[in-house]
Amino acid sequence: MNKSQLLRSPKHRKLLFGVGLSWLFDAMDVGIISFIVAALKEEWTLSSGQVGFLTSISSVGMVLGAALAGIMADRYGRKAILLWTLLIFSIASGLSALATGFGVLCLLRFISGIGLGGELPVASTLVSESVPAKERGRAVVLLESFWAVGWICAALIAYFIIPKFGWQAAFVIGAVPAFYALYLRRAIEDPPRFVQQQGQRRPTLREKVTEVWSSEHRRSTIMLWILWFTVVFSYYGMFLWLPSVMGLKGFSLIKSFEYVLIMTLAQLPGYFTAAYLIEKFGRKFVLVTYLIMTAISAAWFGYSTSVGMLITSGIFLSFFNLGAWGGLYAYTPELYPTKVRTTGVGMATAVGRIGGVIAPLLVGILLTRNIAIDVIFIMFFVVILIGAMSVLFLGKETKGIELQDE
Repeated sequence: MNKSQLLRSPKHRKLLFGVGLSWLFDAMDVGIISFIVAALKEEWTLSSGQVGFLTSISSVGMVLGAALAGIMADRYGRKAILLWTLLIFSIASGLSALATGFGVLCLLRFISGIGLGGELPVASTLVSESVPAKERGRAVVLLESFWAVGWICAALIAYFIIPKFGWQAAFVIGAVPAFYALYLRRAIEDPPRFVQQQGQRRPTLREKVTEVWSSEHRRSTIMLWILWFTVVFSYYGMFLWLPSVMGLKGFSLIKSFEYVLIMTLAQLPGYFTAAYLIEKFGRKFVLVTYLIMTAISAAWFGYSTSVGMLITSGIFLSFFNLGAWGGLYAYTPELYPTKVRTTGVGMATAVGRIGGVIAPLLVGILLTRNIAIDVIFIMFFVVILIGAMSVLFLGKETKGIELQDE
């Protein structure tokens, strides 16, 4: 990839890395729970249903967090809400280390989810509004690449820290972002286009929702809600269960962590290729192509039995799925005007988080009923294709188009 104007601008580079690190911490928190539940399944003798509930409860909080943060960021500013959400999830994560029972841990994961769900749509909107149109898509995909680094950090913590110091140590590390928020408070500012609208009359919540569902935006809203639901459903259903699925396929806890770490490394090139292609061929091309390849990789993984096939299919699954996520976060803020942008993004994200609640629970139920892994991954294959088709037939291309302010 050629060095872009974005990366040559000190201001934009500082913004990207500043917000990107908060995104990294967010991903680390989400990722670490998938490894912790694999350890807790043995230590607390949790059933598959309990594992599914524990991985889903954070997503319940994310539904609430995404909707509230989106609305509040349109009123109080992107920066303020980003900082508050960062503090909420990091403090709750740190307190999770003190959990002595299943119920307490679930409550703390719910609170953490509120912060996690709120941060993501606000962070992507802040970056999207702050960079020029010709670099906007690439900037948001590069922001999303920090998610891969966060998951890699989670996998490294799981591999090196959990076996030696216990799952509590992983949660203690998750409290680090609380200190980072103190730096971020001085390092970033609200986008100029948001600040310029501060003197204008602010639309009410009802007016915002009406605008999101107006004739001008209805088609995009329907498309985004389908897309977000299918992408989040498949991602959380597959990746939060990945270490446990590897265990069900006959591998030890340590080996499962090792193989998932290898698969996770493929997320970074997935993001970087998407960042290049999204400004060259457009948002729809990246989303449709990467989602179709994700679906194929999911089916392949489900039917794999040998170590080589599992790792290879898992690498392709990580590569294409996370590349699609980058396109999703770049595309969504571009479909709404500034006055309702984080409201629209937050509502779409919240609908997606419902999928993140359902999928881990559903996988737990299906496994309890002895449904085969390959059948479960065929379900993900179908769901992902539905998301790809919604973009293909309902989506509009936004490559190179200036963000709408009115």
